[in-house]
Amino acid sequence: MASPPPLLLLLLLLLISSASAISYPKEALPTKSGYLTVNSTTGSAIFYTYYESQSPPKNTPISQTPILIWLQGGPGCSSMLANYFELGPWLVNQEVKLESNPNSWNKQFGLLFLDNPIGTGFSIAATPDEIPRDQNSVASHLFVALKKFISLDKSFKTRPIYLTGESYAGKYLPALGYYILKKNAISSYGERINVAGIAIGNGLTDPEIQVQDHAITAFHLGLINEKQKAHLEKLQLKTVAFIKRRKWSDASDTRADVLDTLTNMSGLATLYDVRKLAPYPNNVVVSFLNDAEVKRALHVPGDITFAKCSSVVADAMHEDIMKSVRPMVEWLVTRTRVLLYQGQTDLRDGPTSTSSWVREMRWEGIEGFLGAEREVWRVGGLLAGYVQRWERFSNAVVLNAGHLVPTDQPLNSQIMIQDWVLEKGLFGGGRKD
Repeated sequence: MASPPPLLLLLLLLLISSASAISYPKEALPTKSGYLTVNSTTGSAIFYTYYESQSPPKNTPISQTPILIWLQGGPGCSSMLANYFELGPWLVNQEVKLESNPNSWNKQFGLLFLDNPIGTGFSIAATPDEIPRDQNSVASHLFVALKKFISLDKSFKTRPIYLTGESYAGKYLPALGYYILKKNAISSYGERINVAGIAIGNGLTDPEIQVQDHAITAFHLGLINEKQKAHLEKLQLKTVAFIKRRKWSDASDTRADVLDTLTNMSGLATLYDVRKLAPYPNNVVVSFLNDAEVKRALHVPGDITFAKCSSVVADAMHEDIMKSVRPMVEWLVTRTRVLLYQGQTDLRDGPTSTSSWVREMRWEGIEGFLGAEREVWRVGGLLAGYVQRWERFSNAVVLNAGHLVPTDQPLNSQIMIQDWVLEKGLFGGGRKD
């Protein structure tokens, strides 16, 4: 048989070499990644990536170095969005290549991303029926997964763990914290999960109250007029009426109408940030994670297709969307540290949305918190936002940031989480900038 012409041979070599055009640098690989099985019978499992601390806090041994656990929202959106677009040590740029992130949240802490609930991102749900439909089921899966993660390294058992996340994780995080602390109360010392605090970014936590915030906030921002505000308020009250009657699916549908109507009225590219002329450009993460070489590097089966958000998971959680977890926050704030933070320009779950439900908290310290000074927060001498706190409860507003705070203000978000965990600056004693 004759050899192929040189030009054809060159083309064939180019095709072979470009079959997986995306490379995963060895130095960018997670410390650990793979699956944490939550049902050994069916094989359903939560996908995780873990990055060890780059430089633990001064005089802190690895056995005491904090670990941050990140949960994304949705419901049904992958935590790989935060990993590769917000706060992980390596971010995917618009050329679908990894670049080092100097403002990663694992600069001083271990950082664990979980695709939650099962069926989200790279996580595996053996059947759609196994996908959680309420917060207790979500928390029970996460509890099993965390126990298995902690067993991977003996140092994990003694390290303080902080539960962090954003958006719909405003429900996941209180539910998980509540579940863990209840379990800890009946477990022996060596079997407890060492939860030291919970940080919720731009969270949906008390939907009945928060859904009533959109019209008035948009009006005061000049995005809608009086007539539009009145129409939107009717839709909001319709949502509340469904909640009162426990018609959860109808309430979720009507809230979606509120958000769609506001988008159409305002003409905004995204309610996640009123400043933006286009949505966050995070589709590059989808392109990156669907590359065959990337999947191999992360120990993901090649036949799994990555999606930013799962409609199957969203459908399963549909009746959960408008249910409040505020009572869990009220319980938790008497037992552990709680941080709420919001990007100033988020119109979905921003500062006024959060303050509206915080005012209604049934907690003996609420009057103290509402009366506490709101302090100006600076980073490097420049205005970064505002912090208000009382006892174990803190609220931070991050200036010039939308829904994805670490993307919009990477350095300030990094300093915020470090200061909060280590109780420095405005979150403790000592420096304030």
